[in-house]
Amino acid sequence: NTANGKVFIGKSLNVRGKLNGQMFELKLGSHRNRALQKDWNEFGDGSFAFDVVDILKPDDNPQRDMSEDLAALEEAWLEKLQPYGDRGYNRAGLSVKKSG
Repeated sequence: NTANGKVFIGKSLNVRGKLNGQMFELKLGSHRNRALQKDWNEFGDGSFAFDVVDILKPDDNPQRDMSEDLAALEEAWLEKLQPYGDRGYNRAGLSVKKSG
């Protein structure tokens, strides 16, 4: 949120799909994160930027499940940015459990 500096950290194995889903929910007014939805409604879509902050590079094994590595990377960014309370839309102690 460029209006108040709050951030939301999430993860996905399909970044484009995840971002499209987030935008769709926000535009419909049905996003699960009520604080994020409230600010979206208040400040408008022009006050939000969606950025990829990191990319997990796949290894040589195409069959390897990257979900655990992706969760660890998300946790590292949550620890670094602390996007809780006045700083963001994540809730402390709760990371996104599903990759989508």
